[in-house]
Amino acid sequence: MTDVNRRHLLVTAAAAGAAVVLEPLVFTASASAAGRAQQSVTGHIEYGAPDWVYVPIEVPSGVNRISVSYSYDKPAPPPGYAGNALDIGVFDNSGYDLGNAAGFRGWSGGFRTSFTISASDATPGYLPGPVRRGTWHVIFGPYTVAPQGLNWSLTVELSYGPDGPAFVPRPAPPRATGRTGQGGRAWYRGDMHLHTVHSDGRRLPAEVAAGARAAGLDYIVSTDHNTSSAAAVWGEFAGPDLLIIDGEEITTRNGHYTALGLPPGTWIDWRYRAVDGGLARFVQQIHRAGGLAVAAHPLAPCVACGWKFGYAGLDAVEVWNGPWTLDDEAVLAGWDNLLVAGHWIPAVGDSDAHSEPQVIGLPHTVVLAEALDRRSILAGVKAGRAWLAESSAVDLTFGASGSGRSAGIGERLAVGDATPVTVTLTVDGAPSTGVRLITDQGVRSTAALPASGPGTVTWTTTPRNSRYVRAEVRRGDTMVALTNPIFLGRQG
Repeated sequence: MTDVNRRHLLVTAAAAGAAVVLEPLVFTASASAAGRAQQSVTGHIEYGAPDWVYVPIEVPSGVNRISVSYSYDKPAPPPGYAGNALDIGVFDNSGYDLGNAAGFRGWSGGFRTSFTISASDATPGYLPGPVRRGTWHVIFGPYTVAPQGLNWSLTVELSYGPDGPAFVPRPAPPRATGRTGQGGRAWYRGDMHLHTVHSDGRRLPAEVAAGARAAGLDYIVSTDHNTSSAAAVWGEFAGPDLLIIDGEEITTRNGHYTALGLPPGTWIDWRYRAVDGGLARFVQQIHRAGGLAVAAHPLAPCVACGWKFGYAGLDAVEVWNGPWTLDDEAVLAGWDNLLVAGHWIPAVGDSDAHSEPQVIGLPHTVVLAEALDRRSILAGVKAGRAWLAESSAVDLTFGASGSGRSAGIGERLAVGDATPVTVTLTVDGAPSTGVRLITDQGVRSTAALPASGPGTVTWTTTPRNSRYVRAEVRRGDTMVALTNPIFLGRQG
């Protein structure tokens, strides 16, 4: 038995950056004659646990499969305390130091109680590949620990023999032609925050792709938690009508963010807090890979979901996550305050759908892109040429004009401060809703849309009076659509 008491946890955590490394499980090469070997270990984690607990596994030569299972107790916590929740993943003999993508072999969080890895296959969330000789590390993440502590049990089984045929990945192509077959400059609809069985979703990749098509989407981004495993299978489900972009939701202990547009197989580490100062390193990694970093559901009330890092260096913020709630309302207000203060970061909206009855595409981001390909979609998002909608039934156009010039969403109308500017919003597919035009001074114009057919709202202002203008369409207090701003006046 491996028993970790509170004193050991605190001393080791202080020395090793909120992580504990336990004594290793040692498998000897002589076990290969039996074709299989198994060892179990138990332990205890007390309240006030570190973020990560590592169990080293000494893997000998000749192993072709590693299988891991675990369990832990769930005593009823006292009122006001969270119960036990223990996540799991694994790093191989290439190492487990922070950012070591070569050593990462999978993560399932608390969604699975077992996993297996071989050269030919792996449990969703884990990466197929040879089981090489050396020290592997099972990683436990004590997500929450009850005051009574957490008792855990881990079983590791090694199977011996030659490797099977190597797994052949099938990534999605980087471009599509779209439903019209043109694939040129257009507004494209997409959901950039989706989960499958490769993390804590219950939908298969095939079901997510089918749901995206049913929702009238042109593109999706796959963002399973803390793993890149789904990237190897999306090619089977993409097509000329649906662009599938790889990504990841990075779930740190101080908030979640999504990496959009990662090259297939690229993995971003999540094992840090805001106080560690490590976010910039991994955002730079995302940028070097050609992707974007987006703060996800910044005010979500779940444990460790609230965004604590600030927005410096990020490319966008998810102001609308799933069905509209008071959390979204607060995020939207905070984002608008950033605009007022001159800090421009584009807004996006995504479903964060995991399983039924969560709706893929509620909401989604409509992006003006030069083509339906990974690079063009990301460029449109980063530039803020985007608006958000509850469904593909909603359509809008939004622009500003003055002194013979015009500008659209995410652009600047560079005219003098006293120049009259006409703002025009046309909305279809949102009957009997209300429109708000919002500037740095707040809501400046409201109007009701007709019960049928499109409706158009116009409003006149000047850059001196309105440094930017954006639009919202609401059904009562529920958001139906919202735009990124149009900036008015010459910059600087």
